[in-house]
Amino acid sequence: MNGRIRFHGWTDPEDFGGGAHDGTAVRGGVLVLDRATTTRQYVDPHQDRPPATYDEATWTSPDVVPGFAVTEVIPSWNAVTPSGTWLEVSVAGTTGVGVETPWYVLGRWAETDQDISPASLSCQKDEHARVAVDVLTPEDGHPFASYRLRVSLLRRTGSTATPSVSLLGVMGSAVDLGLTPPSSAPGGAAGTVIDVPAYSQFVHRGRYLEWGGGGEAWCSPTSATMLLEHWGRGPTPDEYAWVDPRLPDRVVPHAARHTFDHDYRGAGNWSFSTAYAGRYGVRAYVTRLRSLTEMEQFVAAGIPLAASVSFTRDELHGAGYTTAGHLLTVVGFDADGNVVCNDPAAHQLPDNAEVRTTFDRTQFACAWQRPTGGIVYVIVPPEVDLPPRPAEANW
Repeated sequence: MNGRIRFHGWTDPEDFGGGAHDGTAVRGGVLVLDRATTTRQYVDPHQDRPPATYDEATWTSPDVVPGFAVTEVIPSWNAVTPSGTWLEVSVAGTTGVGVETPWYVLGRWAETDQDISPASLSCQKDEHARVAVDVLTPEDGHPFASYRLRVSLLRRTGSTATPSVSLLGVMGSAVDLGLTPPSSAPGGAAGTVIDVPAYSQFVHRGRYLEWGGGGEAWCSPTSATMLLEHWGRGPTPDEYAWVDPRLPDRVVPHAARHTFDHDYRGAGNWSFSTAYAGRYGVRAYVTRLRSLTEMEQFVAAGIPLAASVSFTRDELHGAGYTTAGHLLTVVGFDADGNVVCNDPAAHQLPDNAEVRTTFDRTQFACAWQRPTGGIVYVIVPPEVDLPPRPAEANW
């Protein structure tokens, strides 16, 4: 792929200490609401709830200066939100001629839908940039030279509870979508396949249609579930007790409900999917990889990834369907360097035994790099070492 990518994360007290606190503090290694600096009355636009008043505090990151002209920005966060609390994540940029943009909201989020309806905000567009669900895109001809992230922590007025944020991340990139990626020879992960549980989203076809149309559309939460379960993480039976006990793989509907974006009306919001995973003691974020060679570094380190792809039936042999946008889990590479996946939509059959699929290396690279620029979910426990970072760090 021809392009530039930079991921920057804040994950510890020293990181958070480098930002601007306005009522926030770091306790126990996480960012919390220490004192209210303002209040906000919030009316949920997606459910019939009475207005509620919240105390609010904010943390603002330093400017991230990636060293290239940025054409897309995607944030990530990992947080715990006790009852009565939630958070809002916003991004602002500075153009190459020094114009500072306003703040754009990329998500209002909580662990559950009991206090607010987690949602992105559509219709954010001005002369500087526009928001499309989970992506902030500067307007043509006005790329960002730098950008910064702000998180607002909110709790019901009168409460002492607080959200606790363990990771904030932001990925800026300038990639040439639509171009055929250069070929890459098999690298260090040829012949390595990681043992990852296999789940078919089609097991849940027609179930819980209120969360994005049911299992047929649940590729992202199904992939996030596979990655969590690989690490022995995920919800407890008590947490998913609300799911019909007669259904198989009840963790998947639970994940779909808790990744559902009430504005987008789907469970495919990239940032919400990694935020959901981050509830369970992993570090989880969205980034881009430059090639299958970089992906192989993760597999060689024992780390499977979820990848965003788009293809027709003829472009990716073995899939058996066409998709305008899909998430699947990369679990390894065969001896010839072809890509081994747990594809939750494989052959569109409701059978977990059908999920494991091997795709031609060149075809997969085109399906992954050309439409989405190499988007992946990195979901990994903090004690697991990531591969060495490249000079222009994208993880």
